Amino acid sequence: MSTILLVEDDPVLSRSVQINLETEGYKVFKADSIRSAFQANQTQKINLVILDLGLPDGSGFDFLSKLRDAGSRLPVIILTAQVDEDSVVNGLQLGANDYMKKPFGQRELLARIKAVLREPLTREKQIRFEDVLILVDQRKVLFQERSIELNRREFDILLYFFEHAENIVSREALLNIFDKDGEIFDRTVDSHVSHVRSKLKTAGVTHIKISSVYGIGYRLEKKDD
Repeated sequence: MSTILLVEDDPVLSRSVQINLETEGYKVFKADSIRSAFQANQTQKINLVILDLGLPDGSGFDFLSKLRDAGSRLPVIILTAQVDEDSVVNGLQLGANDYMKKPFGQRELLARIKAVLREPLTREKQIRFEDVLILVDQRKVLFQERSIELNRREFDILLYFFEHAENIVSREALLNIFDKDGEIFDRTVDSHVSHVRSKLKTAGVTHIKISSVYGIGYRLEKKDD
């Protein structure tokens, strides 16, 4: 079942919606501010966001805007008392998938959630390891909402490491995947991996590393604190 991030600072309403969603089998993470919403989205695998606009540390529009600027297509339903036309248009232009007015019916909210989750174009494959996110379809690597520029082969190598995080990846595996014509050698793979390491370091990535495994290959893993 899908996991929902509920961003709402009214504790009574938040609890009511949570109970309703969990009764229907959804897993719910709650946030009562923009800051806690970003933290939850970075640490949990979220399928949909229910977003209030009036939050203590800013507007929900700020969260939505940063989410879309970072390349995320995560479905978002805005839940708010602000129902003037300008607010609705602004939310939709920023990339909201739906808009609901407070007060609202729980059955209607459930129906809208199911409808949004059925929309295939709102979602794309994403892979996260620690604080680095790969948007697979867009071929983007993001760290703290900033893009890390990699060439085609560097991106493919990093994606393969992410797909096999914490496991040893042999040079032979990389050669078999990326060299269909026998034109790449071990030293070329080492060079590409070195470039990926350098670009991650330049971008300020400090929580992960690509370690060399002597005589075998590499392993993407967390850095020790």
